[in-house]
Amino acid sequence: MASSDRPRNENQISALPGVKTFLTGHNADGKAIVQESRNAVWTAFGEDMAFNALYTTNFPADLNGDKDIKAHDELIKDGKLGLVKPGGVVCRQVDLAPGNKAIMHQTSSIDFGIVLEGTVEMLLDDGSCTVMKRGDVAVQRATMHAWKNPSETEWVRIQFILQDIQQLSVGGKQVKENLDEAGGTIPSSGND
Repeated sequence: MASSDRPRNENQISALPGVKTFLTGHNADGKAIVQESRNAVWTAFGEDMAFNALYTTNFPADLNGDKDIKAHDELIKDGKLGLVKPGGVVCRQVDLAPGNKAIMHQTSSIDFGIVLEGTVEMLLDDGSCTVMKRGDVAVQRATMHAWKNPSETEWVRIQFILQDIQQLSVGGKQVKENLDEAGGTIPSSGND
């Protein structure tokens, strides 16, 4: 639950603690510093799911003159970030309401999904269901999948780090992003 020292963030729909991102850098002497801290800004998809894009960058990242931070801010401001950043990396959190099942989808990326709060089911298009608990990690390798919060009372928070991949062929077919179930609510990543 959110508390007075971790209040909910802008547009946050869950009762989970608010999120703050700490961006580090260097002072004039080359010593490490916390350059900036930012409260999360969530994008809600109805009342059952919300995204928070903490950070995006190209790969490899260009930190000179804070180019990475400026590029991230511009991408977020434009509102055109899909699930994946072509040629880059996305660090995102997703909150799922009790009983919510996210859309079945596929991205041209490798995704590291870390369960931060609650229990979630990872559903694959072969019909399998894998229960993941706090601290568990999924390495999604461009597979068709969905997430479901099986709890009737508790929210789930998952941290995702998504990295663009080289073109992938499976069974002679090119793997492409599939957001059909989203009905246009999530922008295309444009990386396939």
